[in-house]
Amino acid sequence: MAYIDEGAGEPVVMLHGNPTWSYLYRKFIPPIAEGYRAIAPDHVGFGRSDKPLKTLRLADHIRNFTELVLSLDLRHITLVMQDWGGPIGLGFAVEHPERIRRLVVMNTWAFRIRTGTPLHPLIEQFRISGIGEALVQGLNLFVEGFLPAGIHQREKINDIMMAAYRAPFPDFNSRVAILAFPRDIPVGDEHPSTSVIGEIEDNLKKLDVPVLIIWGTHDLAMPVLMVKARWLRHFPDAEVHLLDDASHFLQEDDPEKVVELILNFLRRHR
Repeated sequence: MAYIDEGAGEPVVMLHGNPTWSYLYRKFIPPIAEGYRAIAPDHVGFGRSDKPLKTLRLADHIRNFTELVLSLDLRHITLVMQDWGGPIGLGFAVEHPERIRRLVVMNTWAFRIRTGTPLHPLIEQFRISGIGEALVQGLNLFVEGFLPAGIHQREKINDIMMAAYRAPFPDFNSRVAILAFPRDIPVGDEHPSTSVIGEIEDNLKKLDVPVLIIWGTHDLAMPVLMVKARWLRHFPDAEVHLLDDASHFLQEDDPEKVVELILNFLRRHR
């Protein structure tokens, strides 16, 4: 499992989701590393990490992340989580609450999903056998379509950025993990990962730490109503900032603002 590790002090661990990698945090790492230990892993199947052909589920990613944290013996951790980084990071956190110092929640989830809950139209297509393989592994549509659609400030999208996001996924077999994530969204009681996400949700109460919620309000996959309807039910004292110029990938839309909010939060909760 590849990871970036810069700076010294309390660890700030930044977790990406789908279909990104630690490159997503390239504008976060230098300023955070000035006063903290900035760590940004690539989940297995992404970035510079190994890309096995077998399908990985949420429990596998939690296990891999747990092994990394324990091998580095990280303590007093601030978790910065977006997209699938949320359930993965919180899956670790509820099992090791003594290692967690702060939480930063950004356009993510860690809750049960009822049968019949509508998903983003592209995600629904990716979950269909045969169609998902063609669209995600064949056409690389998660990178080419879903990723740029999740950036509100279109002028921020450029050739260098897109080349970096394409680089870890050059061919059909390198995109197995990208397809696995939308299919692992645990909708309904029968899904294999429902028990895992249920355990996480039920144990969020173990995390009695400062929480910062930063949310891009233009996110169609994870609408802003999730903040009040879901997150604030679990963390009623959380500090909340809604970014009206950002969408799902707020790290690309407004990295300077997000980093400023995180650093101020860290200073207030030393």
